[in-house]
Amino acid sequence: MKQKVAVLGAGSWGTALSMVLDENGHDVRLWGNDPKQIKEINERHTNEHYLPGAKLSEAIVAYTDLKAAINEADALLFVLPTKAIRVVAKEVATLLDGQTKPHLIHASKGLEQDTHKRISVIIQEEIPAEKYDSLVVLSGPSHAEEVAKKDITTITAASESEEDAGYVQKLFMNPYFRVYRNTDVIGVELGAALKNIIAVGAGALHGLGYGDNAKAALMTRGLAEISRLGTAFGADPMTFFGLSGVGDLIVTGTSRHSRNWRAGDLIGKGQDLDEVLKNMGMVVEGVATTKAAYELAKEKGIEMPITEAIYKVLYEKVDVKKAIEELMLREGKAEQSSQNVEKGSQSI
Repeated sequence: MKQKVAVLGAGSWGTALSMVLDENGHDVRLWGNDPKQIKEINERHTNEHYLPGAKLSEAIVAYTDLKAAINEADALLFVLPTKAIRVVAKEVATLLDGQTKPHLIHASKGLEQDTHKRISVIIQEEIPAEKYDSLVVLSGPSHAEEVAKKDITTITAASESEEDAGYVQKLFMNPYFRVYRNTDVIGVELGAALKNIIAVGAGALHGLGYGDNAKAALMTRGLAEISRLGTAFGADPMTFFGLSGVGDLIVTGTSRHSRNWRAGDLIGKGQDLDEVLKNMGMVVEGVATTKAAYELAKEKGIEMPITEAIYKVLYEKVDVKKAIEELMLREGKAEQSSQNVEKGSQSI
């Protein structure tokens, strides 16, 4: 059934998902706050800064007016930097009249600074439950550049309700874009956010000239940290062996398409963090998420040595090689620990 979908965020991922929805026959409105970019999308049907070389359908209409974009929409898809989620959700709440209750979907990956909250929690805090139908997380191993080229991609729609996840599954499914359902919202969101930290580290190893052994070690032990924090907050350990866990970690930690990997690579080659972020021209979620996860782990007493090492490099200007040496010379431990598999009950 044809749906009206407002995609909030005209970056690379928001644009690519708009293309999938348009391909599936839906009425797509793409919202952004840069008038020049919105004009380019509507007149030239391109978004060269974020998705160079991609040609958008003329049926995708872009807006700078949020009210017009979400008017009578069946679904609102948040694809924004984490730092913008609360501000935009708050504005959306003032525009929803409670008569038309859209499905809310978010495809962003991160933790809010200071509060350390997941994105779905932020949205729930800002948009009253009576103003929307459902809230579903869309996440998994996916580069926007490859989705725009209709390369094969599989991701996860997560909701406590199988029916709500099924709605999103049907919305996006097609021959090159496959969606699975999952009921572990906490695990899916934390896997999506925390893998960006490890991707920064993987890029740094590449920039320093380390080989595959080092990268495999970092990603494997990084996954253990992700699982350790996630299960402490009630996530299902098996989620981290799925698409939004190890799958997303592989795609983000091994590819030049990944902003987090590229930022780490430049840091490994000796560039200053501020210089890297200035030249990237796009948000690097892993940098902010490193700080949030480090603070959260300290607050809850959860051991995350790789995250701590990357935090020190990014925020305390510790030399990357020194941080690696400190990691390698830690006290010897057993590989498996009950702390990695026991589900907790803390809230996040």
